[in-house]
Amino acid sequence: MAGKIRLSLLAVTLLAVLVACAGPATPITQASSEPPAPTASGMPTMLYTHCGIKELRVDDTFFLAESPLDDGQGNPPPGWGNPYQAGTVTVSGSKAVFRDDNGHVITFLARPGATGFLNICS
Repeated sequence: MAGKIRLSLLAVTLLAVLVACAGPATPITQASSEPPAPTASGMPTMLYTHCGIKELRVDDTFFLAESPLDDGQGNPPPGWGNPYQAGTVTVSGSKAVFRDDNGHVITFLARPGATGFLNICS
């Protein structure tokens, strides 16, 4: 009987050591310390503006507006298209800059590890 107890204690101790050495699991949504790879300069894009200018997706990277814009009612400000604004986006490191022919310029900051938009607007 004492042998079975020692064997059980040894098994529990080994399991505890293995679990402690494994470290915590890394969740899929954990932010990466690596900035997204640069994208071609001046890439044509249609910026979704229907609920204001807040987010942008370029390839698999999601960005947040550095200074979100809306009319106070959840719409784009005057002078912006709705639901989209045609323009170009340039990505450099963790920043994306949207520009259009109307002179609008807005900077977005990457959300590394993000897998979707923060706000889905209808």
